[in-house]
Amino acid sequence: MKNILVLCTGNSCRSQMAHGYLNHLTERQRVNVFSAGIETHGLNPGAVSIMKEDGIDISTHTSNHVDEYATINFDYIVTVCDHANENCPYIPSKNAVRLHHNFFDPSKVKGTEIEKHDAFLKARNEIKEYFKYFVIENLI
Repeated sequence: MKNILVLCTGNSCRSQMAHGYLNHLTERQRVNVFSAGIETHGLNPGAVSIMKEDGIDISTHTSNHVDEYATINFDYIVTVCDHANENCPYIPSKNAVRLHHNFFDPSKVKGTEIEKHDAFLKARNEIKEYFKYFVIENLI
């Protein structure tokens, strides 16, 4: 069983979308997916909505702090924003492969509802493509 941690600043948006895609893309594999933040900001409604448009329900996810998973030995730790990558506390996983990709942050976009939707769509599509490749390269 592979353990994967997706880490972001607030575990509200990008890490939650990545968590949703990893669950979806690995549903027939023996994988445990966790997402966390170095802070907790609650689940972002924009992330829930944009994932639902792609048929993935993340509405029951919770915003978790990375310290909650201190006893889990991760095979992969993926940071999805520069802030988390630069400020991540020590995670004592033996031999974890650490990967980083700074995804666009849709929660920072101000503007009309259409502009906000487009921002979440952009982030979702970036995350979806990255994690499709991640699963093919690392888990299949």
